[in-house]
Amino acid sequence: MALIQKKTGNFLEDFVLGKLMRHKGGRTVTDGLLARFTDFSYTSNPLHKNLHYARHFGYAGMLAPPGLIMAIAFSQTVEDVSENARANLEYIDMRFGAAVYVGDTIETETTVLGVRPSSSRPELGVAHVQSIARNQHGEIVLAYERKVQVFRHDPDAKLDEGQIQPESIEVAPFIPPYDPSRDYPKLAHLTNDDTYFEDFNPGDTIEHSRARTMTDEHIALTGMLDNTSQVHCNQTMIDRDPARYLGGRLVVFGGIPFQLCLGLSCPDIADNSPCDLVYKTGRHSAPIFAGDTVYASSEIVAKRDLEGRDDLGVLSVILRGHKFELNEGEEKRVDIFYLEREVAVRRRGHYATAG
Repeated sequence: MALIQKKTGNFLEDFVLGKLMRHKGGRTVTDGLLARFTDFSYTSNPLHKNLHYARHFGYAGMLAPPGLIMAIAFSQTVEDVSENARANLEYIDMRFGAAVYVGDTIETETTVLGVRPSSSRPELGVAHVQSIARNQHGEIVLAYERKVQVFRHDPDAKLDEGQIQPESIEVAPFIPPYDPSRDYPKLAHLTNDDTYFEDFNPGDTIEHSRARTMTDEHIALTGMLDNTSQVHCNQTMIDRDPARYLGGRLVVFGGIPFQLCLGLSCPDIADNSPCDLVYKTGRHSAPIFAGDTVYASSEIVAKRDLEGRDDLGVLSVILRGHKFELNEGEEKRVDIFYLEREVAVRRRGHYATAG
């Protein structure tokens, strides 16, 4: 009989340029998963909560919100990409595709685009990857790149350093065609009346009124998504070497503040949105821990028409998350999240005005 010490996940020296990783498991979206994460994040858009409403607007069922789609697809990559990571550095060109309904199954694969060592910390380096998530029909539901700070298992191991170009991927969100015979205005009372495309002004910043305190529930939420990174659930590992890990505490999985900030902004930005189009870049500027309270704000950067859809427009928005910390008795605002997003938004004249 033997005692076998398992090594799980990849370290920096295990990343090979161009390598394709088809991640294990997959995840079917259930009613419970949709309800748990939609309710947790305060998402208000009825497309994610009201089956009658979603069908009235031309969808086959209630839609999974973009933050949940991202969290599911991201979590599937963790064992191969960031099980042995210190921090997620950046999300790049995150684009949404086919609608995701209850009963759909998401599977993800990842290609290694870049590997480089850290110039200041020899035990660390950066892996750059591109991930594509598909449903059971092979349709792309999400495509994105990310950069992650990964530990080296052997500081002297040779790295496959370099950078290659990402695959060019055609992906666009599914939005049912406008159909005036559906009488959209009869359900307009189910959304806020000040979140149509006409209501937004570039240059304005909206401080969202709600906030959410994170508790130890983040451990269970992370487990529900199959995210196995030990920095989110193994306090003993952190206690043995607290200087190695952010804050010396269990750090909340980045997908949680990501979708929480989206949810907190939803009543003011996305209540009348059929979908998010793209997240050009995003990053976590500080970690959050159990006990932190997350707030959010949205800066309206620009507005434009959505090509081929005179019933919709596009908002360019900078979504920011923050928390407050006490420092010598004084409250200090700490930025925790930054996201450049484009959101499709309905026009009032098409959806809230009868006739």
